[in-house]
Amino acid sequence: MKIPRIQTFDSLIAHKNYRHLWMGNFCANTSIWLQLLTLGWLVKYLTDSHDTSALFVVGIGGMIALPGLIIGPFAAVLGDKLDRRKLVIFVEILMFMIAVGFGFLTTTDLIQVWHVYCYAFLAGTREAITFPVRQALIANTVPRSHLSNAFATSVLTIPGTRMLGPFVGGILLNSTGFFWNFMLEGLLYLGVVLSFWGMKTPYTEKTNISVNSSEFSFFKTLFGDVIEGLKYLWFKQRVIPLLYFLAVVPNGILHPVLFLLPMYTANVLLEGPDFGGYLMAMNGVGGFLMVLMLSAFGFPSRKGFLCLIAAIGGSVLTFTLSFNFGLIFAFIVLASHGITQTIYRTTNGLITQTLVKDEFRVRANSLYRISNGSVVFFVIAVGWLATRFSVSTTLLLMGSVGIFISLLFFGSEKIRSLKNEI
Repeated sequence: MKIPRIQTFDSLIAHKNYRHLWMGNFCANTSIWLQLLTLGWLVKYLTDSHDTSALFVVGIGGMIALPGLIIGPFAAVLGDKLDRRKLVIFVEILMFMIAVGFGFLTTTDLIQVWHVYCYAFLAGTREAITFPVRQALIANTVPRSHLSNAFATSVLTIPGTRMLGPFVGGILLNSTGFFWNFMLEGLLYLGVVLSFWGMKTPYTEKTNISVNSSEFSFFKTLFGDVIEGLKYLWFKQRVIPLLYFLAVVPNGILHPVLFLLPMYTANVLLEGPDFGGYLMAMNGVGGFLMVLMLSAFGFPSRKGFLCLIAAIGGSVLTFTLSFNFGLIFAFIVLASHGITQTIYRTTNGLITQTLVKDEFRVRANSLYRISNGSVVFFVIAVGWLATRFSVSTTLLLMGSVGIFISLLFFGSEKIRSLKNEI
């Protein structure tokens, strides 16, 4: 039997521009997980005496996701029309200044919950703009023959940084407070800028797109391009919208597990922010190991079926987490949860990259982010349930709903039979 060759670093070794992109994605994704941990615990600290503390804490995740619903599709048009590299650099510089300023605000008595929510919205806006652009840049920095490997290796930076960011952030929070977490977050934004500065995009496909300078025509074109992207996906690549609808399970219903971690850690496991960081890091460990396997040995051919199994598996694990069997049990379940989340997102992302034309890639990635934005609606219910009942009951209900919806999509022949060969 032939032993598969480990391919993990093929794209990194072969393509200098992809190395720039990979390093920028590493910094960008580390900042996201560090930020989620820091803002959640900051809100918990500010609302600890309130009966609705759980709702405020979980709501942070919804506020970060909200811009993906409001501006995501329109920002994506800019990503398909403007220089993608320069757009990311501009946004990251702005976010660096905001993060440093907010860090100093946390050292004063003026800091309020609404300040944290405003910061979360700005951070979510940055993510709504840059994440789909950074995803599209993968296909612009490597040839098509390396796209599958490059995408999987790039996704390593998501669960990998979910290990690193919360681990370091939890220790910093427990020992020094909130200020240095925001300083570190700001430095990570600068890291993205420095990484992208020398990057080129030799595999960008040329298009005949022009933007009218008239203000009215510009907005008319903007809306028209959003509609054009929707029509392209629905009529030319129907399976992709179906997968995006299914993505509401991992991205909307199950993702609030991470938002609940401060409450779960403090109220169920009776531990502090350092253990909260360890739990989120363990979620990253599972995802990291899974992506490492995919980047090393490649994806299974039945990618649609794999997405279905990941959605069902993640729902079952969330249901299981509602039963408190101690800290070790929580570590194992959260690591397994990270595996299922990563399988879905990585596989779904690769399907988008390989099936969609370059001129529509940012718009397609952004429409996928709308499923992330659906978490806005679910966090309200999750926060209310956690306040009205308990964190454990909330997890049980989240898992049950996820199982039900996943099984409904299991009947889709388009998803089950999808074999994206690349």
